[in-house]
Amino acid sequence: MRALAIDYGEKRIGLAYGDELGLAYPLAAALEPELEGRLMHIAQVIAQRKIDTLVVGYPLHMDGTLSAKAREVDAFIETLQKRFALPVVKTDERLTSVQAETLGKKKFKSVKQQQQQRRSGQTDSRAAAIFLQDYLDQIVLPDLPAIPED
Repeated sequence: MRALAIDYGEKRIGLAYGDELGLAYPLAAALEPELEGRLMHIAQVIAQRKIDTLVVGYPLHMDGTLSAKAREVDAFIETLQKRFALPVVKTDERLTSVQAETLGKKKFKSVKQQQQQRRSGQTDSRAAAIFLQDYLDQIVLPDLPAIPED
């Protein structure tokens, strides 16, 4: 499996790649000013990395109910399906942005560096890598052979 995780936002789309080894890592975010440009960015990643599955972060409230943003993400998923004809998996993205920002705060101490990281889409792509890793752990790890006990 070659998966592309997508953390949808109106201004930035965080991206992460996951391979058949079950490892996820962030990619450069799609930061183009118009949605069409961001979709073209995604198309390039799909072609370059031979993506076969899209994993989209789905915004839920802490109680598991759909957030207001979920309708917007549903519309974006519909656009992805029509444009790329690839399977799309929705995955829970709760708290991934918080985790990504926390990691960024540890790495970049100054507020200015943290703001630059947010504007550059690094936080969004790191969030995508977090929810993609969770997804890959669920589907790849069960397929691994058990380690025999001595």
